[in-house]
Amino acid sequence: MRRSARRRRTVSAYREDGRTVVLLPARMSQAEERRWVGLMLEKLARQEKRRRPTDDVLAERAGRLSAQFLGGRARPDSVRWVTNQNTRWGSCTPAEGSIRLSHRLQDMPEYVVDYVLLHELAHLLVPGHGARFWELLEAYPRTERARGYLEGVAATARLPHAADHQDGDEDDSGVGL
Repeated sequence: MRRSARRRRTVSAYREDGRTVVLLPARMSQAEERRWVGLMLEKLARQEKRRRPTDDVLAERAGRLSAQFLGGRARPDSVRWVTNQNTRWGSCTPAEGSIRLSHRLQDMPEYVVDYVLLHELAHLLVPGHGARFWELLEAYPRTERARGYLEGVAATARLPHAADHQDGDEDDSGVGL
């Protein structure tokens, strides 16, 4: 909690580095503070829930992207968010028709999520990262911008980025970005 003598009536809250910051007027009593902190935590949770799409919404989004950019040819059997991908943005197992996106993407711009989802959809058609694969992604107008965004995030967090997987890097679990 941060109290401010300049703040008179308003209370606000936001997330910063995995913590919640609540801004309060300095004159507020401890009882009012407890009440407002509870209210603001609930409000942030509602906002975050609205912003984070469910697996069903993600699957619908995959269908729209496949239709728009891949002629509807990429048809995954499952598309879901996962919390166990901390060094990849997404992965695809073509043999199973499954696509998994890292939960770390949920707070990123929609065009970035669309790019990663389209990247994994393209793997249903072309398993590796050869020329045919990259030709499929040329249809998406924000490919370079999304890749740049992900590279910036990866550099900041010291994570592998999309350029690391251009030469056909694959593992036993499938193909990943």
